[in-house]
Amino acid sequence: MSHVKSGKDDLLKRVKRIAGQIQAVERALVSDDDCAKTLHLVAATRGAINGLMDEIIEDHAREHVANPGLSDEERAKGVEELLEAIRRYTK
Repeated sequence: MSHVKSGKDDLLKRVKRIAGQIQAVERALVSDDDCAKTLHLVAATRGAINGLMDEIIEDHAREHVANPGLSDEERAKGVEELLEAIRRYTK
């Protein structure tokens, strides 16, 4: 994923925010917080993970599927990698 290097700092910031959100969910569970509050924390975390996934999918599609310099074999490989990730993500 060398193409991700250009956005690496932004992606790492997102991951750190997600890690903070996961820690907040853990604290809510340990503290026996109200289930509604915990649900909101989980929903926010899921939204953040979805956003991260969307960004990485878009980067992959642009670089490994839509890049005009790719061979047919490279493009087919990129499509298969993308579909495999999407299948795993949606299960």
